[in-house]
Amino acid sequence: MNADIVDIRDFYATRLGEAAVRSVSTALEPIWKPISQERLVGIGYVTPYLDKLSRDAERALAFMPAAQGATNWPPQGRSLTALVHPAELPLGDACIDRILMVHALEFAESPTEMLNEAWRVLAPGGRLVLVLPSRRGVWTRFEHTPFGSGRPWSRGQATRLLRETMFTPSGFSEALHFPPFRRAGLLNLVGVWDRIGRRCWPLFCGAIILEATKLVYRGIPVTHGEKQRLKRLRPVLVPHGAPALHREAEAARPPPGPGGEPA
Repeated sequence: MNADIVDIRDFYATRLGEAAVRSVSTALEPIWKPISQERLVGIGYVTPYLDKLSRDAERALAFMPAAQGATNWPPQGRSLTALVHPAELPLGDACIDRILMVHALEFAESPTEMLNEAWRVLAPGGRLVLVLPSRRGVWTRFEHTPFGSGRPWSRGQATRLLRETMFTPSGFSEALHFPPFRRAGLLNLVGVWDRIGRRCWPLFCGAIILEATKLVYRGIPVTHGEKQRLKRLRPVLVPHGAPALHREAEAARPPPGPGGEPA
């Protein structure tokens, strides 16, 4: 099920949404390596995170999937938001240094196509950062947050998909180690719960964060049918008519005489 842009925006306007941004931002710090003159693109609903992560970027854009909807960003100045199809980004090849996906891959009709398109627009050695709802986490069991919608992921599932789409996983982190409280009194303890959860129950985090690097060289898979065809191929430098010409020459040669010489 796709999350609506209005619901996501309203969630991040609450105290729980603000606590989620702090937790995810803290988890991003150890894997968010600085890139000089970075060209950064966010896909999904990334604006609460781009406000902090794009300060040192040479350029930053927010791409929001058409099925989800879009909101303006930044609030002041020229808009840097675009409504896009995640499998057909309006960018040239190898022109982006880093892509951040939040509330994107879990709603994709084809996660493989989305990551293939990310591979296309990333520069050689470019980085992809995914923020995904954790399959084991408590957050996926509550629908009042956007982490409770869409397809949850495990670390193993996300890693396999990244390798299939020619990315090399290079970093991992976790966020949202506290339950998605609604009561104001419990929200006051979110920071304590998050610090305790990082130490005591990291497996039950609400979100997993993976960083991956684009592989420059992509392999071309060979199917069983192609293998059979390759076995039937003849060497290019051998004329196909050589055996037939040899048989015709043998047939035209006169039979040998009594002494073994040609008659």
